[in-house]
Amino acid sequence: MNRGDRDCHGFVRTFGAGDPLLYARPVGTSFATPRVGVVLLQLGTPSAPTPEALRRYLGEFLWDRRVIDLPRAMWWPILHGRVLRTRPAASAKLYAKVWTSEGSPLAVTTDRQAKALADDLAASHHGVVVRVAMRYGRPSIAEVLDEFEREGVDRVLAVPLYPQYAGATTGSSLQQLYEEAGRRRTVLPLRVVPPYFDDEGYIEALAAVAKASIGATGIEFDRYLLSFHGLPKRYVTAGDPYAAQCAVTADRLTAALGLPRERVMLTFQSRFGREPWLEPYTDVTLRDCAARRERVAVMCPGFVADCLETLEEIGLTAREAFLDAGGASFHRIPCLNLHPAWTRALARLVSRELHHWAPAAVASAS
Repeated sequence: MNRGDRDCHGFVRTFGAGDPLLYARPVGTSFATPRVGVVLLQLGTPSAPTPEALRRYLGEFLWDRRVIDLPRAMWWPILHGRVLRTRPAASAKLYAKVWTSEGSPLAVTTDRQAKALADDLAASHHGVVVRVAMRYGRPSIAEVLDEFEREGVDRVLAVPLYPQYAGATTGSSLQQLYEEAGRRRTVLPLRVVPPYFDDEGYIEALAAVAKASIGATGIEFDRYLLSFHGLPKRYVTAGDPYAAQCAVTADRLTAALGLPRERVMLTFQSRFGREPWLEPYTDVTLRDCAARRERVAVMCPGFVADCLETLEEIGLTAREAFLDAGGASFHRIPCLNLHPAWTRALARLVSRELHHWAPAAVASAS
């Protein structure tokens, strides 16, 4: 076989006198042309709405030091002695309420977001592969990096699907990505899309979704709640910028919607445990609104895809509690999901990073 001949797998084999056999990139690619792997980092989801699947998922999720930062010797008996014995069955019932024939709503929507992004990038970028990686569950970050290796990717752009930075979400996902990348023989160059809590395209996409959803109801709402996932207060005290970034998003979105500021409230949901979390709490605020017989619309700007926290916690449990307490009207505004404005905004965020990384090799978006 001569230098550069192909083997049975379609790879190019190169060798010189006395050199061991070396495998280069897959045929059709060039070391001069970057092949970029874009990985959309999402939090994760159980594989099924069953206690067994939830036990595996919650065991991984709640053992993450960035999620629960208690000393391991203190947290291990609590997690395995109480939490993982009781919570999986209860959580499985909640997931069963929103599970679809295609699987987890979060997984299904995120996969479709990845495809929409890939289609948008295809016209202006070459050699870009888009994949989804879950911090907890599958496909894991390690599995996606393995796939990138097989596809000849030589650099990776990470896109955290968390617009506002939190150590428990963005920080945890990026730490895992760095650790998994560092275990490989070839450590690929990495870039990360920064938090985009104030990005014009992101805000415009939120406003487009909200206007369409609110307009379809024909209702003039008394109160608009912008509900973000909660975080222990001490995490923010320790330096986490999450609360400040949520406030910026809420301000920008309120302005984009043209709403009076006194009718919009920033709240936090999904608290866990007994310690103080960011306030005001969404459920408490909704009870107060119900007591005033208000008509309320709730949006969750921190979630780019509908999931358990938006579909069940807000759309079912919070709605029922609000109406039972006397609230006049309740409307849940959907997440960004597959709205074209969000696909365009996401593509611009990616294109911006690709252009600055390799402008000569990767065409910039128009």
